Amino acid sequence: MAKFVRSSKFRHVFGTAAKKDKCYEGFQVSGNSVDSAYCAVNPKFLAIILKAAGGGAFLVLRHDEVGRLDPEHGRVAGHTQDVLDVAWNPFDDNMVASSSEDTTVKIWQIEDEGLGKVDKCEPLLSLEGFSHQRKVHQILWHPVASNVLLSASFDPKIVIWNLDSGEAAIEIDCHPDLIQSVSWNSNGSRIVTSCKDKKIRIIDVRKNEVVCEQAGHEGAKPQRVAFCSELNYIFSVGFSKMSARQYAVWKADTLENLALEEIDQSNSVPFIHYDPDTLMIYLAGKGDSIIRYYELDKEHPHCHWLTNYSSNVPQRGVCYMPKRGCDVTSNEVAKCFKLVAKGYCEPVSFTVPRKSELFQRDLFPDTQGDEPSLLASDWFEGQDAEPKKVSLNPGDGGGAKGANKPKKGLRGLGKMAPKKKEAKADDDEVELVETVKQLKLKVEEQEKRIKALEDKVGV
Repeated sequence: MAKFVRSSKFRHVFGTAAKKDKCYEGFQVSGNSVDSAYCAVNPKFLAIILKAAGGGAFLVLRHDEVGRLDPEHGRVAGHTQDVLDVAWNPFDDNMVASSSEDTTVKIWQIEDEGLGKVDKCEPLLSLEGFSHQRKVHQILWHPVASNVLLSASFDPKIVIWNLDSGEAAIEIDCHPDLIQSVSWNSNGSRIVTSCKDKKIRIIDVRKNEVVCEQAGHEGAKPQRVAFCSELNYIFSVGFSKMSARQYAVWKADTLENLALEEIDQSNSVPFIHYDPDTLMIYLAGKGDSIIRYYELDKEHPHCHWLTNYSSNVPQRGVCYMPKRGCDVTSNEVAKCFKLVAKGYCEPVSFTVPRKSELFQRDLFPDTQGDEPSLLASDWFEGQDAEPKKVSLNPGDGGGAKGANKPKKGLRGLGKMAPKKKEAKADDDEVELVETVKQLKLKVEEQEKRIKALEDKVGV
């Protein structure tokens, strides 16, 4: 009988760790017990939460600052207690948010040249007051609207901040116990949460109401969730009653369980990274030395295991590069930065082998760019929009090289709206048109003189 193999573009994807001279070392990662990734990355910078005495701090490194860290390298040190989470603004590669045990969330602007040897202690904006009363352990930027930030704390409470006004716009207080994870859907109209009470909840953020809730994994250990909006799925990882680690797929509008599979017997809950462009899911747990990657099935609610990336050193935390920061010229479909407890950060590239050196359009469909689709005010008023897509083809001006172009100046709060032509740009365009006209007249005059000379010499 003939055997049929499932067709997949990513069947042969494999992970490769960077060489030692392309890694980062010489720092102490935070030893806080909060379940955090302790790092975040974008096409310009890598942020790492540090072990610090007398207040919280995190490190910001340019991608070319590899090797052993200079002991005098500057830090971002504005919190009075441990930093618990960091997140880069998807619409401004120079802006990063941090949350802390001191109950505050702070917004920082980083210059293109990085920190150098100067500590940064003054935030661009500090979000505090009476919104959070306990440590803030997770922060997430809105996927399509500028200047909108979500924070989750041990209250347990979720706050949606309007950074244009610097105030808490929405407070969601529907969880009876610790919020373990939060994830936005693709247009930012809903979130999915997992809670210590073992329930998964879909929440309409602006209406501040629970759309549906369902019992998640049966085990007592934590569970994590991620919105897979492209397929109308919720993906979760958790534990069975017998403490076996497992994943599940749920219907996103009703939380009907569609698939449940056991992974292994490890005791750490994996971090979920979902790639909406390739429908791939990467799982990496603290203390594991393996990163597993799966592919969601478009036709059936199932995850197909592809392979594992293994190393000799357990990971302390892991973060993933946005797709616009990946190297499409080497067919790099994903890139993660893996922290280990000894103060070492190792970039790992996941690539798909292809014989052709041309741009592989099937591997790299248009992806989310660095332009917001909505203003904060538009979103709070009820408007929805899908993320703006950009091409990754270097021939179209996209790809990693295009994504890493430095921005001219810093876009502050209230200025991260969709770009508009400024008056200066219009003046430059008028001046350019006038210059072209003058050059054309000059060329015509020169052609007449040449013709006259040719007639004179009888050519």
